[in-house]
Amino acid sequence: MELGSILHFLQDKTILITGATGFLAKILLEKILRVQPDVKKLFLLLRATDTKSATHRLHNEIIGKDLFKLLKEKLGPNFTSFVSEKLVLVPGDISCEDLGLKDSILREEIISQTDVIVNLAATTNFDERYDIALRLNTFGAKYVLCFAKNCVKLKVLVHVSTAYVSGERGGLILETPYHLGDSLNGVSGLDIDVENKVIQDKLKELREERATPDEVKMAMKDLGIARARVYGWPNTYVFTKAMGEMVVEDLKGNMPFVIVRPTIVTSTLKEPFPGWAEGVRTIDSLAVAYGKGKLTCFLGDLESPVDVIPADMVVNAMLVAMVAHAGQPSDEAIYQVGSSVRNPIRYSNLQDYGLRYFTAKPWINKDGKPIKVGRVTVLGDMASFRRYMFIRYLLLLKGLELANTAFCQYFHDSYTELHRKIQIVMRLVDIYRPYLFFYGAFDDMNTEKLRMAAREGGVETDLFYFDPKDIDWEDYFMNVHIPGIVNYIFK
Repeated sequence: MELGSILHFLQDKTILITGATGFLAKILLEKILRVQPDVKKLFLLLRATDTKSATHRLHNEIIGKDLFKLLKEKLGPNFTSFVSEKLVLVPGDISCEDLGLKDSILREEIISQTDVIVNLAATTNFDERYDIALRLNTFGAKYVLCFAKNCVKLKVLVHVSTAYVSGERGGLILETPYHLGDSLNGVSGLDIDVENKVIQDKLKELREERATPDEVKMAMKDLGIARARVYGWPNTYVFTKAMGEMVVEDLKGNMPFVIVRPTIVTSTLKEPFPGWAEGVRTIDSLAVAYGKGKLTCFLGDLESPVDVIPADMVVNAMLVAMVAHAGQPSDEAIYQVGSSVRNPIRYSNLQDYGLRYFTAKPWINKDGKPIKVGRVTVLGDMASFRRYMFIRYLLLLKGLELANTAFCQYFHDSYTELHRKIQIVMRLVDIYRPYLFFYGAFDDMNTEKLRMAAREGGVETDLFYFDPKDIDWEDYFMNVHIPGIVNYIFK
């Protein structure tokens, strides 16, 4: 593998980025614009009906974010003209053939000019409707690849997946591809067209039953979980992402192609500044609930590893892999970007960091009072959790009875709401349980080879760092990540 300057590669290049409003996509966009202002053009595919709505999303969901403040300070009054010159908005939808492009002139412009495509469009909701997840994560990957084959100047396609396509496997998880029909439990017959038919048949059945929109939504969610578990995956998200990998592996031919599999992506380590985060992402939901005093128990094994990686490292790995494989087809272009092999951290560490941080700097509630935190009750198996929830349920129910004996209707409504919340909690626990008792470690041998090639070549390793060994986890969580989520997510 031969690598040269990343900055030189990006100069005068035209890049198409799908899913441009997503967390990683914004960081990638900001990085390119900041470090290589001589990039030629960036086509941003946004799900929008027209240019007006795409422009609205650009300003409100991308460049209006704090993430771009460094670039704005650097360019000053020239920021607006610079963005107008470099960015081309593309209203479209990857879940449609030809990416849903309605403007034929713009379509031909993209096909004739694009050097690189980075596919970041996806739904990352573990409990997504199956019809939506299959359309975006599986058929979307197929349509992006088919579109890429029409791009006459294309040098490489980067497809961003997830390391958790591995399911619940333990031990060392290798950077190996998935092929059509593969399953995690040996069950044969997995076929994306069959899965699509299962969805359509279910939707038809629901229409005939005159199901309400809420009933359709829940039926589609349940179908996704059920179909995933038939073939050994724990949830709809990782199942549809795995099928997306299968499709592109089958159809790529000799196209230069890269699959990047990040683990749990967290706030930025360094760039454009430490601690930028957006949305409640996986483990951050625990920190938010804990800091606000709402996390009273934890289901999981505190000694199991939790594989986290800062977002800027993922973006840097994507850029280096992009350059490494530009014009170079390879069967080993799968890169797992995580920390569990080279710099592991455990849930017990996260528990300790959270306790220390929120004890020293408690969250102030809306009444102006600091929230006191302590060690949460740790439950080591589902049976213990069910007993815990049952006892909580009985205590809450008793409280409702005592408070509302004279108000029967109010009691009934409160009981119904309580029951609904308990069901939601149990569903979420069932979906996230595999990751709270996860004992796998993601091998990153290919990624390490990429790092070695970068060090030996002409890569600007100070700008494009992605070695997890360089992370001091205590410093990162105490001084970067937790302050970042308090600043950007708590409010």
